[in-house]
Amino acid sequence: MSTSAQATSHQIVTPLEQLYQERSLIPFTAGRNIPLQRQYLYIICRGIVQLHTIHADGGETLVGLCGQSMAFGRALSSADPYWATALTDADILPLAVSEVEASPALSAALYPQIVRRLQQAEAWLSISGKRLVADRLQCLLIQLAQDFGHVEPGGVRIKLRLTHHQLATIIGTTRVTVTRLLRDFRNEGWLNIHQRQLILSPEVVGLAHQGDSAD
Repeated sequence: MSTSAQATSHQIVTPLEQLYQERSLIPFTAGRNIPLQRQYLYIICRGIVQLHTIHADGGETLVGLCGQSMAFGRALSSADPYWATALTDADILPLAVSEVEASPALSAALYPQIVRRLQQAEAWLSISGKRLVADRLQCLLIQLAQDFGHVEPGGVRIKLRLTHHQLATIIGTTRVTVTRLLRDFRNEGWLNIHQRQLILSPEVVGLAHQGDSAD
């Protein structure tokens, strides 16, 4: 996670801790769909959630990945259809939009998280506009490392296990092309793969001088 993402994540802890004491979080195992109601926001207290839609041609695509403290829900999207699944085991706190609107403290705490989601959406949109598929994939990996990376001696590990198909749907290409490009990136020396997780060189991610983890 980037330094700015870490800082905004901490801002939401206190208001939500008060709610934790009064409510039970809803657990979801990896791969499960998360039922979404229009008038609710959903806060990730643990884990990672992936957001999906279907294009007019019938192809499914990922439209977002949300980590700890981030908010998602139908109230924040105009995509239709739109659904969410747990990429990892996750604990979710549902909040009625009316409850958020009635609480200035909660609204202020959620604001940076909604900004993070908007920034991610615009970053992915910018990536999709790049002409070369190799550039799109490289920029996506850098973005994922900045959002979900863990700095370690060997580089910046993306602590997600995304399939080649999932990466392909994000950047609008095929699984075969992603597999070939990942092999090319490894040969170029800035990408390694360990236990199905991608590890980028700090220089590529822009974190060469950051010495500790921010996840």
